Amino acid sequence: MTVIYPRKFQNALSARDILKHVVRDRELHLITLNRYRYSEQRSCKDLTELIEQLNGQPRELVRDLSHHVCDEARHSMWLTDLLVELDANVGTPSGSSYIDEFERLIDRESDDPKRNLQDGVIAALAAINVTEKRGCEYFSAHIHALKQAPQTEENIKIRETIEKILPEEAGHVRWGNRWLAQLAAHSPENRQKVEQAKQKYAAIEQAAFEAGMDITLGAELRGVANLVEVANTMPLWQRPQYLMDRLPQTLFAPQLQFTRIQAAQKAWQRDPQAFMEKFVPMFINGLAKPAINRVVK
Repeated sequence: MTVIYPRKFQNALSARDILKHVVRDRELHLITLNRYRYSEQRSCKDLTELIEQLNGQPRELVRDLSHHVCDEARHSMWLTDLLVELDANVGTPSGSSYIDEFERLIDRESDDPKRNLQDGVIAALAAINVTEKRGCEYFSAHIHALKQAPQTEENIKIRETIEKILPEEAGHVRWGNRWLAQLAAHSPENRQKVEQAKQKYAAIEQAAFEAGMDITLGAELRGVANLVEVANTMPLWQRPQYLMDRLPQTLFAPQLQFTRIQAAQKAWQRDPQAFMEKFVPMFINGLAKPAINRVVK
């Protein structure tokens, strides 16, 4: 089967490029950790909803998903304990949400497990698998960045926490790969469905990831391009309705406007001179690596 990995941000910035800037700024570092915490916490809710939709079948998958919920809850607990110890925020992160955007881009009618159990299971596993791969990529890059950073007591605590989480997240990726391979082996038709689901959810994940990162001028049009890329993974008859349902919010993106204002206010409050010299040109010309810390916020 085709192996799909998360792509770089705008095909330019890798996770390591981003995280090496994150760990240099304590405020941004804590915001990033809280986003990790929220993602792990939210996964418990989403996995539980999937278990309820499956309603006991297949039993082996329900069992595995229950273990998965336990792992995600433990990761959330570890990150919450860490953030409380560091006197950091543990509330819902502000700004554009990767999780909310991912869910907005899902075609729930065609992927509802209750409508077609096998197709729904394939879709759910493909979605879980691609997001877990992104998590592994970022946790690994975060550990690498922290090893290059000053070995303060705080940085060591953060690294040790992420090092506990990463092996279990890698285990989730392997688990998803095994399940998808098993389903694909049932028949040529299933193999095609698995490949299509992997392509579809890789496109959805990339679009959601970029939507949560990109606040620069033209982000709305890049969002539309990503939306079309998602639609192109679907059968021809599904594409028009999918685009019609999601195009207005993608093009006008009210949450993006709010995030831009919030980022600009923070950049101005931190350093008015840098706001004029770095933030404004970055916003007009697109993402620049030296200003990544002002974008991720």
